[in-house]
Amino acid sequence: MSRPAISTEQRRARLLRRHGLVPETYAQTAEGVADAVVGLHATTASTVYLSTWARMGSFDIPELDRALYVDRTLVKQLAMRRTLFVFGRPALADAVSAVGTRVAASERTNMLRDLRRSDDFPDPEGWIETAREAVTGALTGGRSASSTELRKELPALEGVKRHGEGKAWSGVVGMGPRVLSHMCAGGTIVRGPNDGNWLRSRPKWSSMTDWLGEPLQIDDPETGHRNLIRRYLQRFGPATEVDVVWWLGSTKTAVRNALSQLDAVEVDLEDGLVGYVLPDDLDPVDVVGPAALVLPELDPTVMGWKQRDWYLGSHARHLFDSNGNGGQTLWWDGRIVGGWYQRADGSIGTHLLEKVNRAATKAVKARAEELAVWLGDHRPKPGYPAPFLKDVT
Repeated sequence: MSRPAISTEQRRARLLRRHGLVPETYAQTAEGVADAVVGLHATTASTVYLSTWARMGSFDIPELDRALYVDRTLVKQLAMRRTLFVFGRPALADAVSAVGTRVAASERTNMLRDLRRSDDFPDPEGWIETAREAVTGALTGGRSASSTELRKELPALEGVKRHGEGKAWSGVVGMGPRVLSHMCAGGTIVRGPNDGNWLRSRPKWSSMTDWLGEPLQIDDPETGHRNLIRRYLQRFGPATEVDVVWWLGSTKTAVRNALSQLDAVEVDLEDGLVGYVLPDDLDPVDVVGPAALVLPELDPTVMGWKQRDWYLGSHARHLFDSNGNGGQTLWWDGRIVGGWYQRADGSIGTHLLEKVNRAATKAVKARAEELAVWLGDHRPKPGYPAPFLKDVT
C-alpha cells in the first residue's frame, strides 16, 4: 500500500498557517504566539519579541512582559539542544520531562568528571549536593537573585576548575554557574525577573515552584517525549525522523518509540524524503496567498527543521553560520528569499538572495518598513550575525 503524499506547497501552507504568520492566523496574545510554535527561541533576548511581533496584528512590548514577568504564563527554560526557549506552562512541563531531566543528569555527570580531576574537591558528589541545597535555601519565600549575587553570598558555590596550567592559555572557570545551569535544566530553579530591558538578558534566578505559584508537574521521560513530539508534529508536521531527532535534541530510539506510540503516519514528500504526521492530520489545508515575512535570527520557524531545502533552498551558506544558527530572514510565499539588517538610522535594509517578481519585492520592503516603524529608536544587535552581513554592512 502506497503512502499518502504531502506536497511542498502544502508544507508551506501549513508552515504559514500553523505558525501564525499570516493575518488570518495571527495570535491575540503572547501566549498564543508561543503555542503556535511550541516554544520561542530565547538565546538572543530580542528574538522573543521580534518573533512575537511577526505573529500578532498589534504587538507592544508590555504584552510579552506581562506574560513573562507578571502573569508568568510564559516561562524561560533551557530545553531542546540545550537551548533557551520560552514556553507556555503545559509545554514547559513536557519539555522538562522529555529533555530537561536528561540534560540535568548530563550536566551533573560532566561536573563530577571535572571535580574528580581536581585535588580541590575531595568529595565531588557531596560538593554538588551542598551547592544545590545552598541555592535552594537562598531562593525561598519568593526571593530572586542573580548569579553574581548567589556566588557572593554562598560559600558553597565557590570553587573553580583550572585548565591549561603552565600554558599560555591557562585559566580558571567557576563551578557555581554550572550548578545553576544543572538545577535550571531539571526544573528546580528558573530564570525569573529580568534586570535588563527587552534587548538585554540579565536574569535573576527564582525557585520554579515559587515563580509558578505551584510545583511543576514533571512526567517520566517517555511520557514527556510523547507529549512534546505530539506538540511538534501538530505545528511542524510533516517532519522527517531526522528533523524530530534534531529539533528535540534526543535519540533516534526515544523518537521512534514516541512516533510509534502516537501512531504517527508516514507520508511521502516531494524531495523524496519520508515525513511523519499525526493520524488525524492528513487532510489538506487551504493554501494562502503569497505573504511577505521578516523574521529574526533563531526564529522558531527558521530553526524548526533540520532538513530545510523545501523552504531554504540554496541559501544556507548566506543565512546560517558555521554552527547552524539561522540569521535574520526575508520570506515570500512560504520560503526564504533573503535576509535583512538594521541600518544606523533605524531603517531596515533588505538583501534578496534570488530574483523575485515586482510584487514580492514591494511586499517584502513594505513589511520591512513596518518593522522599522515598530522598532523606532530601538537597535537590537544580532547575537549570531548571518554571513551575508559581511557583504552589506
